Amino acid sequence: MKLQRKNRLRALSLGALAVSGALALTACGSDDTGSGSSGGGASSTAAKNIECKDAKGQLLGNGSSAQANAIDAWRQAFAQACSGVQINYKPEGSGAGVTAFNQGQVAFAGSDSALKPEEIAASKKVCKGGQGIDLPMVGGPIAVAYNLDGVDNLVLDGPTLAKIFDSKITKWNDQAIKKLNPDAKLPSTKIQAFHRSDESGTTDNFTKYLKATAASDWKYEGGKAWQAKGGQSAQGSSGLAQQVKQTAGSITYVELSYAKDGVKTVDIDTGAAEPVKATTENASKAIADAKVVGTGKDLALELNYATKADGAYPITLVTYEIVCDKGNKADTLAATKAFLTYTSGDEGQKALSDLGYAPIPAEINAKVRETVASIS
Repeated sequence: MKLQRKNRLRALSLGALAVSGALALTACGSDDTGSGSSGGGASSTAAKNIECKDAKGQLLGNGSSAQANAIDAWRQAFAQACSGVQINYKPEGSGAGVTAFNQGQVAFAGSDSALKPEEIAASKKVCKGGQGIDLPMVGGPIAVAYNLDGVDNLVLDGPTLAKIFDSKITKWNDQAIKKLNPDAKLPSTKIQAFHRSDESGTTDNFTKYLKATAASDWKYEGGKAWQAKGGQSAQGSSGLAQQVKQTAGSITYVELSYAKDGVKTVDIDTGAAEPVKATTENASKAIADAKVVGTGKDLALELNYATKADGAYPITLVTYEIVCDKGNKADTLAATKAFLTYTSGDEGQKALSDLGYAPIPAEINAKVRETVASIS
């Protein structure tokens, strides 16, 4: 199957919950006190269809917290069938995951942004005779969450968000915000902008949106590490969500599932007929323009952050599993293939739907499965 042409992506959504610490995939639950609801995501039917083959021993992973709830559900089904495998996944952020992978500390990493050329080059030292590759598994919208009493509906655009997160707009009643919200009673409250303190694929995707829509206002190179001056920081999406809940006048960027328990989200003015709400359905309309840009077995996707299509929410991400195409360690190869065969298989992808995530589109997922089967 050739994937050089544009691939249409179906609805993608994100249901990751706040997670800290390691997820022990052989335990009865995760260390996250908020992830208990994931227990019903993977059915006993799924467990019956898992092929363990020669899988055994300990398998370590690290990376994206966005996919932690999905992995927690996957491990429950996987553990039923493959009791000889002990899998531990630490949701320490995409940057930490890639670093751990390229240092040979883990068999796979989760990242909300594809490997950069220099990261691929570094992976060749670990993947003997091969390199790290990106396998898309889940995706969805990044919400701009805020806490502002008396303002239940708020519209912002790329240039205004760029100025807010670069400390150029510091009051909620700034003229630029008033222009976008003529009917809102905006207070003179100071804006408290929060960003990730850890390296994050969510930061990478959010700043890619700012670069694509506000190049004259956002002069930073971008990447997983936050570069703008000023503002405040917190660890992980769960940390940002907590800060917004408890800080008046605050604003941040988090995966949509973290914007709950009364946290409000911004509608984005993209230039379309109407401002666009942060919903999984609207995000999928934007992601529909994504295309595969990776070469060989790498399935990295390119997203259109500057879309102006009606109803298309532009701030999105896709979470990848990163593995070696060749040169995987002999003692973890069988377990890696068994686990990723399940997660990319019909039952593993169905578990995503049960949790509020979205399965990877069939055409791309077929290539993912083909690639998993070929890793060595």
